[in-house]
Amino acid sequence: MNTKFIDFEKMKKIHFIGIGGISMSALAEIVLSKGIAVSGSDRQETSITRHLAGEGAYIIYEQRAENITDDIDLAVYTAAISSDNEELLAARNKNIPTMVRADFLGLLMKEYKRAICISGTHGKTTTTSMLAHILMEGDKNPTILVGGILDSIGGNLRVGGEETFITEACEYTNSFLSFFPTTAVILNVCADHLDFFKDINEIRQSFKRFAALVPKDGVVVINGDIPDVEYFTKELQCKVITFGRDKEKNNISAEAIEIDGRACCSYDLIADGENKGRITLNVTGVHNVYNSLAAAAAAMSMGISPEVIGAGLAGYKGTERRFENKGEFNGVTVIDDYAHHPDEIKATIETAKNYPHKDLWVVFQPHTYSRTKALLSEFGEALSMADYVILTDIYAAREKDDLGISAENVLDEIKKWGGKGSYISSFSDIEKFLQKKCKPGDLLITMGAGNVVEIGDFLVK
Repeated sequence: MNTKFIDFEKMKKIHFIGIGGISMSALAEIVLSKGIAVSGSDRQETSITRHLAGEGAYIIYEQRAENITDDIDLAVYTAAISSDNEELLAARNKNIPTMVRADFLGLLMKEYKRAICISGTHGKTTTTSMLAHILMEGDKNPTILVGGILDSIGGNLRVGGEETFITEACEYTNSFLSFFPTTAVILNVCADHLDFFKDINEIRQSFKRFAALVPKDGVVVINGDIPDVEYFTKELQCKVITFGRDKEKNNISAEAIEIDGRACCSYDLIADGENKGRITLNVTGVHNVYNSLAAAAAAMSMGISPEVIGAGLAGYKGTERRFENKGEFNGVTVIDDYAHHPDEIKATIETAKNYPHKDLWVVFQPHTYSRTKALLSEFGEALSMADYVILTDIYAAREKDDLGISAENVLDEIKKWGGKGSYISSFSDIEKFLQKKCKPGDLLITMGAGNVVEIGDFLVK
């Protein structure tokens, strides 16, 4: 079979190795909606795998060669699956075509007339969710694949019609270069994933190649405030729409930004110098003004009216782990946020400063050794903006502890920038410390891409 093309009408059964992941499970559910049988394997049963089983998938909670049966037409696997995985080897030994998840997602989006891919170092989940709300408000019946839990669609997937597909597009391992966008959104291009990319120049090259994937009749929506934005756009043959702070420089911008007592913003939406009306957001932070501008620009390129855009954005109330209010303990408000890059941390703390509070406490769990080492000074500067920071051990994710970096190094950098903090390795000790030190009226943010959310959940409960 030519793995550069899939005739889904001829597919009878697809097997997913690692089916329980948030993205893999969504792909499996889309396949089920096409009437194709799905099997898959994962290490343990979860609410995600139970849902898939209820939809008709056959799931095995052990990865072994016997799971690869002769009736399987294609085996899809994640980049995290090792080359010596029993199922992957068995599929190849049986000459069953295999395909990594990003390639499969790319071919899947070719089944839709319009494929909107939201990229950027940060803001992808929020912007995808915002645009999803606009499209639903405009009765576009989109198929939506988002990297977080969006309550309005009951999870991370909405199976809609075959007209419009919207998804996040991640640059890590250049996976978004396997996609086929008709609309590509680039929110920002910053140094990250330096365990894969050599430097910021290599990252910029990757995003430039991503923009170049858009066909002549497509659209690239890009943040016009990115340094030397022309590097990404000058050779493009498709339509380019820029958004950003300066209305003289960008097609889409915001004026008269106001921040309410919940740290949510409203603003005048400006398109090519014309005021298109007042936008009111129900998510916190000035940074979300610019995420919403990107969503508005993409929607306008589809002919969606400013009124529908405004209603869609007003209806978006946030995504899980994005400045999510978890509740209170002892009069202390607990917020959880996914921020794990210095730019995201700054945006979250700046948002918190407009949120009612006395002292601002941050519990930060660094994510990956490579990111922590590469951006150490930037982490120190960003975290020093809080009144007090507690550092947990680094969340290793996919990495090994072999770079000579630790949370204590982050704490040293915070202190260099004039901040205050402590390193506490045990979650239970952190919880005891916070119960003792936090006062009524304080604001506590658990922050990071790992399992630091468990601390806030425990305190609230």
